[in-house]
Amino acid sequence: MHALGNEHLSKAEWRDRLLRARTDQAAESHAREASALVEAVSKVTAKTVCAYLPFGTEPGTTAFVDALAAGGARVLLPVILSRTDPLEWAEYTGEADLVPSRFRGIREPGGKRLGRDAVGAAELVLVPALAVDHRGVRLGRGAGHYDRSLVFAAAGAALVAVVRDAELVDRLPGEAHDVRMTGALTPGRGLVELPV
Repeated sequence: MHALGNEHLSKAEWRDRLLRARTDQAAESHAREASALVEAVSKVTAKTVCAYLPFGTEPGTTAFVDALAAGGARVLLPVILSRTDPLEWAEYTGEADLVPSRFRGIREPGGKRLGRDAVGAAELVLVPALAVDHRGVRLGRGAGHYDRSLVFAAAGAALVAVVRDAELVDRLPGEAHDVRMTGALTPGRGLVELPV
C-alpha cells in the first residue's frame, strides 16, 4: 500500500482505494490471509476479547473468532442497535447461535445483550479497519460505531486493528475524536505494536 500511500488523500479517497483493492483480491489470496490470521490470533492470550465477525471483503472468516474461543477466551461480539448508538455486546457461543443483524450481511450472537459497557471487561479489542497507520490512526468504513464505542474500553486494553499487510500504512488523515489503536494484526506480520 506504500505505493498508494499519498498523505494528502482524503478519508473518502482512502476508503475508495482500499475497498477497491479488497474487491480485487483473489479468493485464494483471501483464504491464505484468513488462515494466517487464524494462526496469529491463536497465539493471543486474554481472558476476555471483544472481536467481530469478518464479512464481505474484510480479512478473515468466522474461524478467526473460533480460534479465540478455542484458546479459552470469552469472546464478545458487537450488536448494532442503530446507525448512531454505540455498539452493544453479546457473548459468542458458536456459529450455530448467530442470527442476522438488522444491517444486511452482518451476523451477531442471538443471546443476551450485555450493554455498551461490556467492552470494558476486555483486555483485548480486535477492531475492523480498512487501514491503520504507524501512529495508530484507524480508518473505518465511516459509520463511527467503533469511535463511539471504544471510549467504554478499559484504560489498559489493547486496541488492535485487523488489516491486510498492505493496509498498515505510513500516514492516514486523522481527527481529534479518533480513538488510536495500540496495535495492528496482519496476516504476514502478526501482532504489530503501535505506534512504530
